[in-house]
Amino acid sequence: MTVSHTSVFTPMAAVLPPSVDESTLTTLDADLSKHHVAVVEGIETDELDTYDLAGIAADAREHGIPLSVVVVPGNPFPESSLRDLATRLGATHHGTVVVLSDDWAGTYSDTLSRDRLERAEDAAKNRHAGHSVEAAQAFVDSLQKPDPISWTTATCLILVALVAAIGGLYWVKARRRRQESAN
Repeated sequence: MTVSHTSVFTPMAAVLPPSVDESTLTTLDADLSKHHVAVVEGIETDELDTYDLAGIAADAREHGIPLSVVVVPGNPFPESSLRDLATRLGATHHGTVVVLSDDWAGTYSDTLSRDRLERAEDAAKNRHAGHSVEAAQAFVDSLQKPDPISWTTATCLILVALVAAIGGLYWVKARRRRQESAN
């Protein structure tokens, strides 16, 4: 009997957080179009938080990161629903979209690598409810930090070392061949 493992490789359908429906998406789109910040209803936040988030998004834009920030209540299950929401919003709001919940973050960007986004997500996670401004600032700070390693330089150094090793082995082999032919 042949066992089929195709179900293991079938991607999961995109799932939006439970607090987000089509009308909420329309509201989020409108809010992001105005000042690049959207807060889903159900979050107890004062106007200061929204202004602080808008300031963080504006500061990121001044530094070349086209950022939009969305805050959702609770920690929706599965965590990947935050990335799905960011991807859905990123289709109409180009640049980088970060969706923050109480402890998690989901991102989408058409300009930044997934590696950079994941590192910035890690900095923004586990800030707990009511700390969305702190999480957004940690996200932006992490994105603005230069990479610890220049991957282009590292790749070039590895290639140079590889070519030197191959050249060295060729030289040793040619020298050995000359010595054997001399004997």
